[in-house]
Order: sequence, then C-alpha cells, then structure tokens
Amino acid sequence: MRAVIQRVSHASVAIEGNIKAQIGNGLLILLGVEESDGQEDVEWLVRKVANLRVFDDENSVMNRSIMDCGGEFLVISQFTLFASYKKGNRPSWIKAARHEISIPLYEQFCDKLASESHLPVKTGEFGAYMQVELMNDGPVTICMDTKNKE
Repeated sequence: MRAVIQRVSHASVAIEGNIKAQIGNGLLILLGVEESDGQEDVEWLVRKVANLRVFDDENSVMNRSIMDCGGEFLVISQFTLFASYKKGNRPSWIKAARHEISIPLYEQFCDKLASESHLPVKTGEFGAYMQVELMNDGPVTICMDTKNKE
C-alpha cells in the first residue's frame, strides 16, 4: 500500500460537482493498493498514520498525533500512486490492484483507522471521478509505502 498523507486545515471531495465529504483540521490520505497487499499492510499503515506526530504541541513543535489533538480523516482511493513511468510518457497502472483486491483492503483500512483512532473517517467513492480540494497546513506531506518500512 502507498499513502500520501497531508496535514490539512480543511479538505473536501466532490463527485459530479456535489460535495461527497469534507473535513476540517486533520489528515487527507490518498491511498493506493497493489496486487501483493494484504491485511498486514492495512494494520501496519493504520498504526503509522494514526500515530504520526505531525501536529504542533504547545511549543510549536510537530510532536502530537491526530489522536492527541483530535481531527478528522479524509481517505481517497488513488490507484495512480502505482503508476509505472519507466517506459515512454504514458504511465502504466499494471501494479495497481484489481477491484476485487483493492476495494476490500481500502474499506478495511478506513474501518480499522476509525476503530483504532476513535476519530471520524470520511471517504470519497471508490472508482469514481473525484475532485479533491485541500488546504495543506504547513505544508506537511508524508509519503509511506508498506513495502518500504525501514
């Protein structure tokens, strides 16, 4: 699994011009699933995201997690995180998981993130054409890959 995690002051996702979900302070997570991903990837990534210390403490140092200070999550499925661009200029999506693998893992990630963090987790719509709007706060952007844990 790959995730691009952005600390935001607000974010929203629209489908066909209608807002599907929006959050205030929190984390926007673009999540990609590949064929070899499984439950262990979900569990590792949820723990890392929920405990990621990217929020300021009383000394303006990034030392608090979203669970320490509250907030919301907006999780957007993003198969393009697995783009292969080595040949030519048109990306290949061959590494992105098929729907029968990616949908259950995406849903498990969202459910586990909500249960572990006890915070709201809002989503886009899997497979839909979406417009994501955000105000990156910091800016703070972290990229994680469960196949590169070290």
